[in-house]
Amino acid sequence: MYRDTKRNPLLYVLALALIVVVFVMGYRAYDKYHNYDNDEESIAAIKAAVERAALQCYVVEGAYPVDLRYLQDNYGLMINTDKYYVVYNAYAENQLPDIRVAKK
Repeated sequence: MYRDTKRNPLLYVLALALIVVVFVMGYRAYDKYHNYDNDEESIAAIKAAVERAALQCYVVEGAYPVDLRYLQDNYGLMINTDKYYVVYNAYAENQLPDIRVAKK
């Protein structure tokens, strides 16, 4: 019996295309779930970090800072201002400031 050992190159191209499509779909699903920030968690974490820095300032200096810049300069607070807005309203030296965080 004679068997034709030549395979159709179109079969290889289709198999490769299928593998690429499956890989791309899997990567997109993974990227969407793992790499994008969970906005709610990020906002809560930023707000908590600002509150901790303000409280630390109050404990050390006896007053809450007047503005956010003071916390960044003196207490090592770092905020990604390209992605988030942070509103810091200090009403009095002895009251925790109103802190609001939102995604840009």
